[in-house]
Amino acid sequence: MISFFGILILGFFLGMRHATDPDHVVAVMTIVTKQRGVAKAGVIGALWGVGHTFTIFLVGVAIILFKVSIPPRLGLSMEFAVGLMLILLGVLNLTGVLRWLQHKFTPSMVMPQEQTAPVTVSSTRGNWLDRHLREMGLYNALRPLVIGTVHGLAGSAAVAILVMTTITDPWWAIAYLLLFGLGTVAGMAAMTTAMAYPIVYTGRKMFRWNQALAVGSGVLSVAFGMFISFQIGIGGGLFTGNPHWIPR
Repeated sequence: MISFFGILILGFFLGMRHATDPDHVVAVMTIVTKQRGVAKAGVIGALWGVGHTFTIFLVGVAIILFKVSIPPRLGLSMEFAVGLMLILLGVLNLTGVLRWLQHKFTPSMVMPQEQTAPVTVSSTRGNWLDRHLREMGLYNALRPLVIGTVHGLAGSAAVAILVMTTITDPWWAIAYLLLFGLGTVAGMAAMTTAMAYPIVYTGRKMFRWNQALAVGSGVLSVAFGMFISFQIGIGGGLFTGNPHWIPR
């Protein structure tokens, strides 16, 4: 029992480390550079982690409970989708489409009538996450969820395979996946918050620097996405007659 709890705790910290994978950092960087609030950046990271956990949980449960096997070509296709998404994010960032969508679908932070409304004790007891989600708008909330869901496809089988080789009880294995996901949510929230600090507090004084950072994140996203796509499509044999996939 003690060893099982140790494995569960290990799963949480492995999830936090998993949040720092290069493809994850590059993906959220293209989003965080557009934010002007530290708290909202943390919420975005948490939502990304929720989407990522959702995919890993579904795939992992299918493998653990129903012994589903993932063919090499399907596994390569899931990782190839991540490369394409990084390219798309970078292009949208460089062309200004992300900024246009953000301005179009993000509501005003404070409405005029809310500024004059009296502040009561009950009005300060709102749910912190719900308040920030309402201020962010539906678009800014769905975007990291979708991106995290797609990213969960890459390597999700590897997590489940690791669990199956370590834990014999399927319910303990599922608990491991959940704690792994919680660790990913916590790690991504902490990372995006840390990334947003210099952007937010230098936004007015170093506006050109932040613009350059946003452009740089777009270029990096395109370059890294092309690297992953080439590595999977050609190196992994996705577009050849001999696909070989090693979950990682």
